[in-house]
Amino acid sequence: MCAGVIGAMACWFSTTAIGPDLVAHWALSEGQAAWLTNAVQIGFVLGALAASAVNLPDILRMTRLITVAALLAALANAVVLLQPGFGGLLAARLATGVALAGVYPPALKLMATWFVMGRGLAMGLLVGALTLGSALPHLLRGLGGGLDWRLVVAGASAGALVSAAIFGLAVREGPHGFARARFDPRQTLRVLRDRPLRLATLGYLGHMWELYAMWAWFLAYALAAPAAGEGPLGGASLLTFAVIAAGVIGCALGGWLSDRIGRCLTTAGMMAVSGGCAALIGWAWGGPPWLLALIALVWGISIVGDSAQFSAAVSELADPRLVGTALTLQLALGFALTVVAIWLLPLLAMALGGWRWVFLALVPGPAVGVWAMLRLRALPQARALAGGRR
Repeated sequence: MCAGVIGAMACWFSTTAIGPDLVAHWALSEGQAAWLTNAVQIGFVLGALAASAVNLPDILRMTRLITVAALLAALANAVVLLQPGFGGLLAARLATGVALAGVYPPALKLMATWFVMGRGLAMGLLVGALTLGSALPHLLRGLGGGLDWRLVVAGASAGALVSAAIFGLAVREGPHGFARARFDPRQTLRVLRDRPLRLATLGYLGHMWELYAMWAWFLAYALAAPAAGEGPLGGASLLTFAVIAAGVIGCALGGWLSDRIGRCLTTAGMMAVSGGCAALIGWAWGGPPWLLALIALVWGISIVGDSAQFSAAVSELADPRLVGTALTLQLALGFALTVVAIWLLPLLAMALGGWRWVFLALVPGPAVGVWAMLRLRALPQARALAGGRR
């Protein structure tokens, strides 16, 4: 399952990693380049909301849904190779996001069917796979040097095809399956009325305000920072890959910790560290290259290390018949918020005359998230988390 998610998620940032090439090739403005990333986010939100509204992840067989969605992601991503113009490019990226909404949320539910004990670590590894897949285009671009941007796009589509083969031929639902739901749009409102689920979702929203904005714009930050180009990890593309890929370590660590000390404490701790890094990294802008790289790597580890635990919490708090709907709705709301954060940061960079201090705008997200998860920990329903560990 992790291998399959890596392949599909390579399509997410396939154009972000080659952003400078696309800007030159299509004569795009910075605002237009930002919408290439935001189009995927919006597509994911639309796909996730539609799936949640009709309870699709709780009705269809998950492996079939993921296989078809991965095939669609491969095709939509490959449209970029046809050079359809800016409007066509946006439409292709939007369709890629819609397709990926049929991969990631169902894969989380599918992983949960294999584990009761150790679910936090298992789902952490799955989000680690998402993290590594998201970073792969930066690795291809960084190692390729002058590699043609078309090969990066083609490589991402090939990864999604491999993903479809894995989920279609080699994966099945585990022994701890959830009851199937019948179509009823009112089920989504039931999810929203549940206070523990609302707090878990608020914590997730704080986390998501920070995560994708950092992932989307760290390359721009690294290209502008004097210390980044001289760093121990090579150029800006390789540094960006290392920072995003370091999240794999965080996801495994966060999963291991949450199964031992609790979901709430783990998520609150990770967000406290990542928010601190967002506040500190501007101070390392022109300092020793190793210092900027160190803060960035710690940030990369902590910023996504808690991500899976919000999903694990929802899988434990929600009505078993509505786990897929609750997960998909949580993800849809979180990714909708990322659209605002991704749109905001380049505007702040223009207003501030550079990228140095823009990541300060991300600090309120983890601060709110810490508050929400500590509030959830105080509720009696939190005993359902991680076998009683809050």
